[in-house]
Amino acid sequence: MREVAGGVGWDSHVHVFDAQAPVMPGHYRPVHRPLADIEQLAGHHGVAHLVLVQPSVYGCDNTVMLEALRQGDGRHRGVAVLEPGTTDAQLASMHSLGVRGVRFNLVSPVGNDRDIGAHFRALAPRIQALGWHVQWYARPAHWPRIADLHAGCQVTAVLDHLAGADANTPLSGESRQALAQLAQGGAWLKLSGWYRLAAHAPYDALDARIGELAGLFPARTVWGSDWPHTSFAPDALPDYASVWEPVARVFDTAQQVEIMRICPEVLYG
Repeated sequence: MREVAGGVGWDSHVHVFDAQAPVMPGHYRPVHRPLADIEQLAGHHGVAHLVLVQPSVYGCDNTVMLEALRQGDGRHRGVAVLEPGTTDAQLASMHSLGVRGVRFNLVSPVGNDRDIGAHFRALAPRIQALGWHVQWYARPAHWPRIADLHAGCQVTAVLDHLAGADANTPLSGESRQALAQLAQGGAWLKLSGWYRLAAHAPYDALDARIGELAGLFPARTVWGSDWPHTSFAPDALPDYASVWEPVARVFDTAQQVEIMRICPEVLYG
């Protein structure tokens, strides 16, 4: 992993948490996970750049993520969760700190999936003007709706956590058609969150699916660790390198370099 990253690699999906920050009710209570912790851990593996994704537990309050971007002094990028009424000045401020995308979460108990069409259409022209993308945490059943929304605009879609395609569930013809439509329209795929997809370390149950889906997104695939792995107890986190192993198995060295270094520079850099 260190050799592939070469000291300039990207981890395109991490979260930071402040134990003192207010959280959404009815969801998990995160432990303190500051930027310095993941910078040190990722740096040990040759990863210099992080994409800080707003976690669902903070809703639309991006304060913790934005403060971490300030601390990163331009090294990292962010993906925010926005209220429909977010002002242009707020968007400009986020952009200056490194935010490059907006997340829609259709999976978590406190996700932002209500009035999704209206919310998307209200934000799309504004974030398109900034060159941002929309990152979707979704399941295959959602792909047709996502494809329909993106068919009417030029905003890039990024499909989170292997597009939600788990290790066991067959993909319907409708879902496959929608995914192909998204891919043909320039969408990106994020390789992350294996343990959210009915797989267990070493996650080899997903190898065939990873290869199948990534084949639809040539030169538009990135990897993320999903640190600090909120599906696990705080004292039982997966080893950082272990969540890279499926990529190392499925792709050759040149493809691995593309996934960790070249593609993220295009999408985030």
